[in-house]
Amino acid sequence: VGLYIGSSDDNAQKSMSEEYVITDKQTLCDNPPDILLTNYKMLDFMLMRPRDQKIWKHNIDTDVLKFIAVDEIHTFDGAQGTDLASLLRRVRAKLKVKKGTIACIGTSATLGGDTTEPIRNFASDIFDEEFDEDSIVKEYRIDANEFFANNKKLEDWIKVQMEYLHNEYGENAIN
Repeated sequence: VGLYIGSSDDNAQKSMSEEYVITDKQTLCDNPPDILLTNYKMLDFMLMRPRDQKIWKHNIDTDVLKFIAVDEIHTFDGAQGTDLASLLRRVRAKLKVKKGTIACIGTSATLGGDTTEPIRNFASDIFDEEFDEDSIVKEYRIDANEFFANNKKLEDWIKVQMEYLHNEYGENAIN
């Protein structure tokens, strides 16, 4: 996993560990990671700057790119949405990715409503892909009483959890 952002390279990580992802830009360009985390601006730079072109070398005209994820997609409305849509199309053109071959993911805790059509249309405009009704994961909230009424009584649930803790961690886990 690599992280390619505009921060300083003072403490850049050249290898991945349990605590760190690769942040050294030269290492990322020499050995592109399977998962690259970046932001809008750096992705734009990476498409344009000659020094960043090596990061793409193993990905052009392959099926390596499987996912494009945009966090907080609702913030990309208006001109920013147009810019993001253009950037994503440039990435796909650069890598020669065919339409319909990648999973496009947009996250948002604030988009919602009774129908998914506006969200699907918005996502289609951004990603240049079609989204059917099943592609939207909607939130459905229930309170604790409703949850336990439909599953188990609260007392039964607590008993199961306590048994698990006792079996997993011993008698001291419950103190």
